[in-house]
Amino acid sequence: MCSKTATMRFTDNYWNNIKRLKKEIDTADAIVIGAGAGLSISAGFTYSGKRFEENFSDFIEKYNVSDMYLAGFYPYETLEEYWAYWSRYIAINRYEKAPKSVYNDLLSLVQEKEYFVLTTNVDHCFQKAGFDKKRLFYTQGDYGLWQCSKPCHNQTYDNEIVVKEMVDKQQDMRIPSQLIPYCPVCGAPMTMNLRADHTFVEDEGWNEASNRYQTFVHNYQKMHVLYLELGVGANTPGIIKYPFWQMTAQNPKAIYACVNYGEAVCPREIKKQSICINEDVGTVLSRFY
Repeated sequence: MCSKTATMRFTDNYWNNIKRLKKEIDTADAIVIGAGAGLSISAGFTYSGKRFEENFSDFIEKYNVSDMYLAGFYPYETLEEYWAYWSRYIAINRYEKAPKSVYNDLLSLVQEKEYFVLTTNVDHCFQKAGFDKKRLFYTQGDYGLWQCSKPCHNQTYDNEIVVKEMVDKQQDMRIPSQLIPYCPVCGAPMTMNLRADHTFVEDEGWNEASNRYQTFVHNYQKMHVLYLELGVGANTPGIIKYPFWQMTAQNPKAIYACVNYGEAVCPREIKKQSICINEDVGTVLSRFY
């Protein structure tokens, strides 16, 4: 399933696909939403440009970093400076609501349906918009959680209170040393609960969410399911994109829909079961109102 079919923008086919997608949302027995970075970008969670400059002008001036993502990997000399950066990063990307209503618009479309969300995003925009947290599976972690950097045990820790204190008390790009988080078990520095390598902690909550997702998919696998992929790129296709293609191919009642500006594609094998819309997710959702 490697061949791809791209869509055209603003043609009769484009508008027909908008109508088809709305109909599938309305009539599907269940909707499995697969969400990637493009959804949060559409909602205003950009990692470069004005938003980056307004929140990290001092780091930009000192280190000449070009965006939030790359700045997060910079080898800061001290943990005080490392957490000064990351506390700001977490505060604006995890604890602030998205600037635009894209997630709220999506919830309005699916909240009366049987739905489940599988996402590689770690900003918890779904939960902040009011999605039922028992219908969410954040596969790649959560900006709001810390874990042991070793890790010596499979547990994560909420960071909201400490992060906000770090932001409030930092000076000259450094937090007070007493706020540096250390593992309560082994004493190693804490780190973000983000899937970067084999040290990622899949805690009890992660496993419970995984089980709920697998159960949901299993219960509806032979019914009229809409696999709705929103803003998913090619960085980690094995998490959302390829499984959605496979599950669609295995179920003649299923529909695969891909909304992604510049990357709306599907395999030839499921073309007749697919709706590909080459457009910004927020723009497409706004067409339904």
